[in-house]
Formats: sequence, structure tokens, C-alpha cells
Amino acid sequence: MKKFDKSSLPSRHVTMGPSRAPHRSYYYAMGISEEEIAQPFVGVATCWNEAAPCNIALNRQAQAVKHGVKQGSGTPREFTTITVTDGIAMGHEGMRSSLASRDAIADTVELTMRGHCYDAIVGLAGCDKSLPGMMMAMVRLNTPSVFVYGGSILPGRHEGRDVTVQDVFEGVGMHQAGNMSDEALRALERVACPSAGACGGQFTANTMACVSEAIGLALPNSSGAPAPYESRDQYGEASGRAVMNLIEKNIRARDIVTLESLQNAARIVACTGGSTNAGLHLPAIAHEAGIDFFLEDVTDIFRDTPYFVDLKPGGQYVAKDLYEAGGVPAVLKELDRAGLIHRDCMTVTGYSIGEEIDKVTRAADGRVIYPVDKPLSKTGGVVGLKGNLAPEGAIVKIAGMADEQLVFTGPARVFECEEDAFEAVQQRAYEEGDVFVIRNEGPSGGPGMREMLATTAALSGQGMGKKVALITDGRFSGATRGFCVGHVGPEAAHCGPIGLLQDGDSITINAITGELSVALTDEELAARKANWKGPRETIYASGALWKYAQQVGGARKGAVTHPGAKMEKHIYADL
Repeated sequence: MKKFDKSSLPSRHVTMGPSRAPHRSYYYAMGISEEEIAQPFVGVATCWNEAAPCNIALNRQAQAVKHGVKQGSGTPREFTTITVTDGIAMGHEGMRSSLASRDAIADTVELTMRGHCYDAIVGLAGCDKSLPGMMMAMVRLNTPSVFVYGGSILPGRHEGRDVTVQDVFEGVGMHQAGNMSDEALRALERVACPSAGACGGQFTANTMACVSEAIGLALPNSSGAPAPYESRDQYGEASGRAVMNLIEKNIRARDIVTLESLQNAARIVACTGGSTNAGLHLPAIAHEAGIDFFLEDVTDIFRDTPYFVDLKPGGQYVAKDLYEAGGVPAVLKELDRAGLIHRDCMTVTGYSIGEEIDKVTRAADGRVIYPVDKPLSKTGGVVGLKGNLAPEGAIVKIAGMADEQLVFTGPARVFECEEDAFEAVQQRAYEEGDVFVIRNEGPSGGPGMREMLATTAALSGQGMGKKVALITDGRFSGATRGFCVGHVGPEAAHCGPIGLLQDGDSITINAITGELSVALTDEELAARKANWKGPRETIYASGALWKYAQQVGGARKGAVTHPGAKMEKHIYADL
């Protein structure tokens, strides 16, 4: 067994010296030996719950991590935090809890680690917000940290093709349009999600799982294997051993998460046609390290990164296919071949990402992963927009869209919330060529910055996904497709221009030049602002969402809820 000097580790506060005899008595009560008390304490944090398949396998995987920690002469202490699963929360008031849960996850992991003085963390997460939430906690605490993704769901099979939950959401739109029967919809919903694991396309969970590897917080290829695969246990064990190596070498989360590694992470989002939500989560992770890395910095990288991995929703394949084609390491190898990776960034292996890429033997298969010099398109699958309608920027996913679909001008059709827009879609109370404006859905004004998958999927199901456009100060799901612009800032509740729009205003979205504008002069906008009646009143006057609305900042900086590392007066791991 390896011996560690705990005299400078946080757990010394609860395990060392005569004054800590009461604390040690608690550990003996749980069957922990004297030798185990003398070892480093590793928090093994999971977002396990029974809400959805994304998280259901995390508790089993945590046991493998604990085994790995013990192999590395550490003492694992398992704990859980919350998750709000978007697939269940989508399309109703519950979605307001989703983004707020990201920060609650980071906060509760921080409080658990602080309260019990754990020396390091291995964090396991499955659903959308739990991945960035866990990574934010790691960077905030700045302990030795390893991230483990719970794995994706297997694709369902329906009528000879692979299907995902996205197909079910779009099936609702087809059903409403009279193009799918009750029986057909029921048949689809029963087979679309056949196993444990997070949504199978390159939606937010798989996007942030790819980020975890590219940013260096997860072991190479650990994000790829689907949740049901027993091989995930090997990655769990290896992650437990890896965190002990990081303790020994004093490699911490902020040694790994740097401006350069954040740029590497943005590359992988762009080249895989990943979720627009990465434009929110990468700035939030950067904030925990005190790094300025905002929406426009993310989208600048998207603009000059080729899109060459053919994944749903814009493409054809799911996470299992990517894993079988070589996974994230093979994608990083292609990015590196084009000189788009900062090779010197440290990873949780103790080696640089360049050194890890040099070990990769798999090449682009030309089916799921195209060669970087023969991409699906020369620019990223996600682009940033700016203009007099979005002075603080906005973001749109264009993966899978043809060049002629990247410019859209039409009259505004203004809705004060998502429900009003969804009702209009159900009633077909809109015209081809309209630009749906869904406002009052921002981080503060929503509150909670809801995703709009129900509305966009219904439009796609009606065959209108390419015939209208949408803009919102809220978010779109990673499963959204079509011309859908999110994160418009400032939000309506902060008197952003989106809050001043009226039906019929002519809006232009140009994903080629990066423009989001309304045909109004500065004087006309100023006049409307002078007559603005203030933010729309919400029903959330107390409780967690009220608290969140008071604290949350704008989407451009990641919708964060505290001052971040720039204002900290201590680092937890040094106390």
C-alpha cells in the first residue's frame, strides 16, 4: 500500500490528532479501519436518481470507481447530489428547474466536500446539466479531480432504423399534423429508449461528455461506451486510480482547466455539431477558474472549426456509433492533424493531451468521423450571432443545414412565453416565413432559461422546421434542429431589444455573416425602450427559483450565480 502524507491535505482536519478523536469515532462506526482513516479521503459524487435512464446506472458505476480508489491507497466516500432530467422536465413548468439545477449541483458538491474535508473528487454524471455542474464544482474546489460520464443510451430500433427520444418529440408534431396515428406514436415511444444512459444523439449530455475528455478532466475514451456496457466499470476503476495519482503529483483541476483547454473543448463541440448549450456551460466552467471565456470567445472558435463528425440531430449517427469509430480520441486526432489543438494542456492521466493524442491508433472512418480535410462543412456546426437585436450575442446550431438555409428574413411573430408559441404551433396559427420570437424565457426573466424542444420538434413534425425560424432569450435543446437562435442577450427581463419587438418587425438571421438584426433604427429602439413597462411578473415570488432569478447573470457569461474565482479569498484545497 502506498503511504500518503496527509499533513497538508484537507482531510487532516477530520482525521489527525487527539482533538479529532470524536470525528474518528464516526468513521469507526461505519467500519472504516485505522489504516483507511490515515489515507486520503476521496469524494465519489454521483447524480444518481430514479428520474430517468440517464442517471440510473451511476450508483453501480460508482462502486467501480471506489474499487479503483482503494487500489490506489485511498479511502472513497460516496455521496449523491440532485439531477433534473431535461427529457422529463421538457415542455412544462418543470423545465425552469433545469438550468438552476446545474448551479445547485455545483453548490451541493462544494458544500459536501467542504463539510467533510475530502481531499479529491471523482464525479459521475449522466444528464445534461449534471455534467457541467460537476465540472464546475471540481474547478471551484480546485482539488485533484476526475470526471466520469455515465454513458449514453443505446439507440432504439423502429421500422428498420435507429431512433432516439428526438424522434418521439418530433412524432408528437407529426401526430398533431395528422401524419402519425395514435398506435404508431405508441409503438415509437415504447422502443425509442431501450436502456440506461443519456440521450443518444449529440445533444447536451453527449456534447458535454466530449468536452470532459477534450478539456482534460476525463480519461481518454471514457465518455464513449454506452451505459449498459460492462466495460464502463474498467473506466470507473481506472478513474479511481487516476485520482490517487493526481493527489500524489498534486495536479489539480485548475492545472487542467485553462484558457487553452477551454478552447480545445470548444473545438470538439464545433466539429461534432454539438449542443448550443455548450455556449452557456463553457463560460460557466471558465468562471470557476477566474478565466474570461465568454459566448463570443466560444463562437469565435466555432467559426473557424470544420464540422466533420456526422451525429444526430443534424446528422445520422449516435454516440454508440462514434464510440465504435474511435470515439473522442479519434476526433481529437483529426483536430490535431489540422493544428487546432493546444497540445501542451495537462490531463487527468498526468500526460498532456498532445501526448495522449500521439497514442491514438484509430483514423477517421469516413462514415461517422470524416477526415478533417474533407469535412461536412468548413465552419463549425454551431455559430454565434450579433447585431442590434442581440448586442450581447446569440447562438444557433447549423449542423446539417444547407447553405441556402443559413439566411432568413421574415416578420416577427411575438410570444410572451413558450406555452403561447407551442399553442400557436398546435393550432397552425402561423405563416410560412414567420420568425417566432419567444421571450421572457431568459435566465432571470423565465426564470430558468427553459429549452424549447417541444415547440421546435412539433414544427419539424409538421414539416415546417425549415420554413420558419425561431429566436429566444431562452435555450434550445441539444436535440433541436432547424433555424433556432437561442441565448439572445440581453434578455427581455433586462430590457434587451428582444423585449421591445412587436409583431411584424422584420428580422434578419444570417448565419454566414453572424448577424441577428431587426429593421429598426437606433432612435426607434430607444423610443420603445423609453416606453418599456418593466419585466413581466412571474409566479415565482419565493423559493429556489426566486432566489435563482435574483442571483443569476446573463447568458453571455454563462448564466452564473456567484462572483467566481476572480473574487475568491481562498482556495478550498489549501485551507
